[in-house]
Amino acid sequence: MLYTFFVFSIASSAMYLINDIADRPGDKLHFSKRYRPVASGKISTLTALVTALFLASVATTGAIYISKYLFLIIVIYFMTQLLYTFWLKKIIILDILIIAFAFMLRVFAGSIVVSTALSAWLILTTIMLSLFLAIGKRRSELTLTRGADASKYRYTLLFYPPKLLDGLTFMMATSTLITYSLFTFISPETTQREFFAAFFPRTLSSPKMLMATIPIVLYGIFRYLYLIFEKSEGESPEKVFLSDKPLFTSVLVWFLSVILILYFFSI
Repeated sequence: MLYTFFVFSIASSAMYLINDIADRPGDKLHFSKRYRPVASGKISTLTALVTALFLASVATTGAIYISKYLFLIIVIYFMTQLLYTFWLKKIIILDILIIAFAFMLRVFAGSIVVSTALSAWLILTTIMLSLFLAIGKRRSELTLTRGADASKYRYTLLFYPPKLLDGLTFMMATSTLITYSLFTFISPETTQREFFAAFFPRTLSSPKMLMATIPIVLYGIFRYLYLIFEKSEGESPEKVFLSDKPLFTSVLVWFLSVILILYFFSI
């Protein structure tokens, strides 16, 4: 599993470099992306390209040694990311759907390598969450570039009406919460130990302990919505996660809660 994580991280790094090379002209005009190594000129285009090709070959070779199915997923990932970088990112709706598809591939990769049955609700949760983050990113970009020529930074911003992005953001936030809630309820791995079940009333004799994490997820989603609409900080999800203490704390508490429930309270 750890090797798969490294392989996908290397593959993602290769595609990010390719994307930075393709977006270099627009990134040089962007208020924050202009400081990226390729856009700022700290790394030459040739160096970035050679590094990307090297990383892609390492990821592909590693995937072959781990699993033929992982190799297939990595190839599909490369193809979809290249399509996104040079074509699909310029088409509204498809640009965010391809992001969700890339995250889904990561989930499939982990499941295939450890030979674990993959919950359909986990797949749906991953898709909805990635769509939520992607749409929130577009919404924040549109807000931050208001009054400027948004097409200089991202072409599709010309065609995304603010009301559409608002509606899609709330829709995906709701869908993320619903699919995650169903995952915690339906997943067989979340059944509480019979020993602890003896202390509950008969109506709760077989509770799903992972459902206790739903309020944490709910808070995290609400907090992220606040950051998108009030602070306009959804433009870079990773920076928001690391810089916003309440959001970071909620994710940390969720992670520790899941570990505790799965390893100490599950069958």
